[in-house]
Amino acid sequence: MTGNPYPFSFDPKQPFIQQASDWIADVFYEKLPEAGFETRDEQIFMAFQLERAYAEKQTIFAEAGVGTGKTLAYLLYAICYARYTRKPAVIACADESLIEQLVKQEGDIAKLARHLDVQVDVRLAKSPDQYVCLNKLDDARSGLDDAELYDDIYRELPDFVHKPAAMQSFFPYGSRKDYEQLNDSQWDKIGWDVFQDCLVCDRRHRCGQTLSRDHYRKAVDLIICSHDFYMEHVWTSDARKREGQLPLLPEHSSVVFDEGHLLETAAQQALTYKLNHAVFESIMTRLLQDGVRETLAVAVEDALVQSEQLFAAIERQSTDSPGSDRKEIGWDGQLLREVSALQDTLSLIEEELVYESGLFTIDDYQLKIVEEHIEMIQLALSLFKRQEQPISWAMPDKNGLTLVIMPRGVKEVLAEHVFSRKMPIVFSSATLSANGSFDYMKAALGVTDTLGFSVPSPYEYEERMSVHLQDAGRSYSFRQKAELAMERMEQSQGRTLLLFSDKQELNQFRALLVESGRLSEYRFLYEGGAEISRLIAEFQNDESSVLCAVSLWEGLDIPGSSLSQVILWTLPFPPNDPVFAARRKEEERPFETVDMPYMLLRLKQGIGRLIRTRDDSGSIVIFGEQLNREDVRSQVLQSLPEGVEVTSF
Repeated sequence: MTGNPYPFSFDPKQPFIQQASDWIADVFYEKLPEAGFETRDEQIFMAFQLERAYAEKQTIFAEAGVGTGKTLAYLLYAICYARYTRKPAVIACADESLIEQLVKQEGDIAKLARHLDVQVDVRLAKSPDQYVCLNKLDDARSGLDDAELYDDIYRELPDFVHKPAAMQSFFPYGSRKDYEQLNDSQWDKIGWDVFQDCLVCDRRHRCGQTLSRDHYRKAVDLIICSHDFYMEHVWTSDARKREGQLPLLPEHSSVVFDEGHLLETAAQQALTYKLNHAVFESIMTRLLQDGVRETLAVAVEDALVQSEQLFAAIERQSTDSPGSDRKEIGWDGQLLREVSALQDTLSLIEEELVYESGLFTIDDYQLKIVEEHIEMIQLALSLFKRQEQPISWAMPDKNGLTLVIMPRGVKEVLAEHVFSRKMPIVFSSATLSANGSFDYMKAALGVTDTLGFSVPSPYEYEERMSVHLQDAGRSYSFRQKAELAMERMEQSQGRTLLLFSDKQELNQFRALLVESGRLSEYRFLYEGGAEISRLIAEFQNDESSVLCAVSLWEGLDIPGSSLSQVILWTLPFPPNDPVFAARRKEEERPFETVDMPYMLLRLKQGIGRLIRTRDDSGSIVIFGEQLNREDVRSQVLQSLPEGVEVTSF
């Protein structure tokens, strides 16, 4: 970048942040109003709060209600600071749908670039599971299900994927968004997953994921990624450096966690190990090639038998967690002995591989995959030998039962690799506080020294929103709730977002709706039925449709009449799964310090889907057996926007 890289005249003798803040003030007071934007006091207040965070390189909780324009405020600081430090800023969003909203043609970044006449270099860093795996695509093409569909995808790949010719320029391909027509189960057969080993893949330099990574590393202003991807970067950074690889993200000047209240969940998902017997078996059998020594072959067979015994024992010791797909494992002495036995057999294989590698009887590519997989399993299982055992659970998936192991030190990892860095860190959301305090978020993330502020939404909720609560003292069966929900959807002529706490509830409602034969004149869209941004676009474009979802409690932005009603199937308390069970054990009053703050934050997010502009209006319907508790009902009422009309069914 030559000349003055800033959108204002820069005086090197004056503090940079002060000059940037003066320009940003001009943007909000003059430039944007001249372009037809409304000046908002809440937005300007937020900008001045961010000035301090960037000047002092501090962490800040920026809680700003819907309609305050918080995205524009943090983008201006992030871009200016990136150019000052010559390192891009990272904007980490809660999920892929939020990323798409940020970078779409009429999104906030495009608006800034157009109205301020500033060229913004913004690049996407999508999670690996958002890309086609070429090896899995080959397997899917030879399978029994949808083989023709996958053949079509293969034929549509760019020519350079199949040819050794040099690429002239970056050409993105293979993103989940390119295959909107696939449902989640179809995508799972070709999308990258945690059991793929890219480091030793002989096709990695033609892979859409790898090409994208090379591209976003060169960003000047902004890199947009998901929370999951940022935490994957944090978790793997040291290991990748030891292996001679670059970290997933380049050095960056600041990071903004949009919908920052969800970072803890992303951290938990990233800092986990996943073990699966079927995958283990498919990888280990790669060693059983012609010419392999008998001692190694016997060791592999022993390991496969021991792995099968371990997962059979885990299945026997696992119980369902209501409202969660995480099964709780009853760890006892026998189960831990099975873990140790598997470790012993793996250690024997590791010794045998040292000899085998010198004989060159096993393909080097296959050998590296097996060695890395064994190393990962050994690291994961060794956590059970610590005095403080890891948090673990079992999950059913297409390959059978998967054992998930999460170290307890999530807070420690965040403290060491995120909050200890001397750079501005912004948590932005409409819901970061519970009962007026940021304590729940601070405790969950393990951060103490922060700035923070809250500004309300400028919208007149008392005139635009009505809330209908489940009657106090009443209990409804699933069918009764469905009948009431269908009545509400008939009254609103569709135009409804129906939010569930888990997929089981969603599927049960879907089956009951089909059985009833009602509402056939309205189109129902279900999360998982197609790529998420496609579902959202179809919901917005079809005014009388209904969208049923589990993960859209936050981030969904549908202004206008397409969304006139939000139905919350239940109060979004955390599930009674192993992760939250571990959190509760650390607290003296877990319901007050864990369950209620989590529920209230998520509740406010769900309610926030309704009113997205000053002209929006509609109703909120809230079910929940816990509303029969006076303390819960009282706090739910307190969390509603001030002045809204509240009625019971």
